Amino acid sequence: MSIWKCFKMAIASILSNKMRSILTMLGIIIGITAVIALVSLMSGMTNEVSDAFDEIGIDSIMVTVMDRSETKELPYEDVNDLVEEHSSVFRGFSPTVAMNVTIKNGNDSISTAATGVNEQYISLKELNLDYGRELTYIDIEKKQKVCVIGTYIANEVFGGDALGKTLKVSGVPYEVVGILEEKDDSTSGSNDDIIYIPYTVALQARHNSKISNYVIYAKNQDIVDTAKHFVEELCEKDIGDSDYYKITAMKTVADQVSGILDKMEYMLIAIAAISLVVAGIGIMNIMLVSVTERTREIGIRKSLGAKQKDILTQFVIEAGMLSCIGGVIGIIVGSLLAIGAGKLLDMAIMPTANSIIVSFTVSAMIGVFFGFMPARKAAALNPIDALRYD
Repeated sequence: MSIWKCFKMAIASILSNKMRSILTMLGIIIGITAVIALVSLMSGMTNEVSDAFDEIGIDSIMVTVMDRSETKELPYEDVNDLVEEHSSVFRGFSPTVAMNVTIKNGNDSISTAATGVNEQYISLKELNLDYGRELTYIDIEKKQKVCVIGTYIANEVFGGDALGKTLKVSGVPYEVVGILEEKDDSTSGSNDDIIYIPYTVALQARHNSKISNYVIYAKNQDIVDTAKHFVEELCEKDIGDSDYYKITAMKTVADQVSGILDKMEYMLIAIAAISLVVAGIGIMNIMLVSVTERTREIGIRKSLGAKQKDILTQFVIEAGMLSCIGGVIGIIVGSLLAIGAGKLLDMAIMPTANSIIVSFTVSAMIGVFFGFMPARKAAALNPIDALRYD
């Protein structure tokens, strides 16, 4: 008997018992839906985390000096010498002096955070300017009251036309020399709600001459470990006790977070796989019932010349079709759930081609695997005993 004939008979059998077929497929539908939705969700979360670290700089190294007595320090000149000496490892650095400030222009005011940086910072962060210029070495050296702002501040305080104008940062007037390109729809608290000033001016405003935080960039993420080693040597030389400083490589943190997300994904898939196993047992049970109900049919077909492999093929295909149809429905439902969850969470979540192919393959394999035993039982029936079955 041809394979096509087996498919037609399998479809006829499934359609003749619609309710039983739907209930049998339900386990597969739930399992595949869970797999597609969870894998898509975890993939979306992984991409979000990856984008977040790219935003910070996956090749960046954060150095924090933690000495309240201010007797320990990491001088700017020493960090600069390290970067220049190992120019094949480092691509630049900047102090980061954070300040909570109130920005005013006339009666308008905004509470935000200003960051004191050097002339390298904006290019190291790969930030683009819409208008004006970046901070320069002269701005840093002469402690000039200039700033580069994000579009949120430009829009809120100046209505967008901010270049060359003056705004007050905690009561001190600064000239706006640059406006950054919009990144996050110019909303409060986003990457557009930002102001950069010379770090020398920020230190002066804080009445502090010592720099507590640096961000140092490796040439690329492949040599971050080497770059971190050089930074550790410098901190050991200048500060000594490791209790007084902390060095954090973003690549290390990113790898740790990715590892945790991968483990969570495997765990969720394993939980979802349990329902697939249960669904497979359900298919096997229904196929055993089907064999029992169709014993006389099997006997008649064997008496008319059907071979064991014909009977085996027919029942395996029927079980496989039940599972595959359930798998297709599960893929559709899971994909819709994943896309809906992405919209609710404001994340880019889309089922991947690999997850769809793997899910369909697994559903087909479950049908074949759990349908094989009932099919073998049907194929092994003695035609005489099958014809006598009442």
